[in-house]
Amino acid sequence: LSPVPSPSPSPRAPLLPTEGRAHPPVLLLHGFIDNRSVFVLLRRSLLRHGWRHVEALNYSPLTCDLRKAAELLGRHVEQICERTGHSRVDLVGHSLGGLIARYYAQRLGGDLRVRTLVTLGTPHGGTRVAPLMSAHPLIRQMRPHSDVIEELARPAPNCRTHFVCFWSDLDQLMVPVETARIDHRDLITRSVRVSGVGHLALPVNGAVAAGIREALGAEEVAEESASATSVA
Repeated sequence: LSPVPSPSPSPRAPLLPTEGRAHPPVLLLHGFIDNRSVFVLLRRSLLRHGWRHVEALNYSPLTCDLRKAAELLGRHVEQICERTGHSRVDLVGHSLGGLIARYYAQRLGGDLRVRTLVTLGTPHGGTRVAPLMSAHPLIRQMRPHSDVIEELARPAPNCRTHFVCFWSDLDQLMVPVETARIDHRDLITRSVRVSGVGHLALPVNGAVAAGIREALGAEEVAEESASATSVA
């Protein structure tokens, strides 16, 4: 699959609507059996704490290929950048949504656009659980050793996106639970363990929401420190 071209941001481009004066836009991607309404509380939390551009994306339940969903995500990210004037965005993906976002960032050149990807209960190594809808092609792509999981295990040199993985010791759909962490030598990753929160509760848990805000805010502090150091 050919990468979706993403123009590299120009350092001399003029500031547009809020770039440089607000948090990057945040795009929320739901899991297989949900829709964007699962992010009502998280979106409200981010807006309350200073984020101005927060959107939740619905992808079609008729989608049968994670790669195609990742391509569509890339188009939506480009639209957000055009509307807001920001050159990069942050993504938060629950379960399948996190895997779609990772495929876009890692395999389709989306790291030029995605600053930080936060995943919640995402089967980065594939999950051995056998849900009732296991015949669905998207579910098969989330199993260990599927073509998609194998693609994501390939080398990804110079991937710019930072990955923050929230995983729960009580996640019934991640088998084993550690599969929700990223184990990849080329990627910049951090894992956050959550105790006592089930798979479907991750997007609506208050402590997880606070952790997401902290993770996104920490990336901005790191960028500002790096910028100050380079100027000095």
